Amino acid sequence: MTSTTARTRAQVAPNRAPWPIAVPAVVAVLFLLVPLIGLVLLAPWSQLPQILTEAQAVAALRLSLITATLTTAISMLLGVPLAWVLARSRSRAVRWLRALVTLPLVLPPVVGGVALLLAYGRNGIAGRWLYQVTGYQIPFTPLAVVLAQTFVAMPFLVVTVEGALRSMDTGLEEAAATLGSRRFATFRRVTLPLITPSIAAGAVLCWARALGEFGATITFAGNLPGRTQAMPSAVYRAFETDPPAAAALSLVLLAVSVAVLLLLRDRWLRPGATL
Repeated sequence: MTSTTARTRAQVAPNRAPWPIAVPAVVAVLFLLVPLIGLVLLAPWSQLPQILTEAQAVAALRLSLITATLTTAISMLLGVPLAWVLARSRSRAVRWLRALVTLPLVLPPVVGGVALLLAYGRNGIAGRWLYQVTGYQIPFTPLAVVLAQTFVAMPFLVVTVEGALRSMDTGLEEAAATLGSRRFATFRRVTLPLITPSIAAGAVLCWARALGEFGATITFAGNLPGRTQAMPSAVYRAFETDPPAAAALSLVLLAVSVAVLLLLRDRWLRPGATL
């Protein structure tokens, strides 16, 4: 009986966190959850339909959904090939290219907005040429919103897809090459189907990041209601004059974030799952 009890305790003990680990873990959970619980409990639920149906809120939500979707499409069109290059190229320069591609992940968004202004502004490196040729300037337009969102969101898709390409079994690609398949045909018929789940996961992350982008967008595109004001910018402006409206708009973004987690639950929340 004693030996059986000892074995049982030995089996159960590893599943119990010792208090020096459990206490900080509980504090961390409370630190992360209390603000969200406060947002849900103190939000003006009775005024929610009225606030969310106002013209300015509807316009901000529409712009956010449209620009985030366009950003995701652009990121998939450009990011998937870039991820393939990062995963398959053997050039020594790839490590520097990877660092540059992932730089927006750690770069303060406001700095990204300033960089976009210096590149595509009316007096920027590329923006000056564009204005001289066409008379069109990008900053403070809906296009500027898309470019700002793409700048900060596309690396999420690239990192996700590159990880999938690096971890996938290349045996099928090698077999296709042995049978005479051209490289692009192999990519289209073999590689893409294998990494489609990761592309979908990266696209969802990219879309969610674009929807929540604020710093680069407000710096490069401004906060013009009905033109460049996306949901995060609307929350920022509403918080200055009408905190209940800011809380209501924040609930929309919170709901979107929860929906993203639900979509990715099989890839994030399953033990051992990776992107």
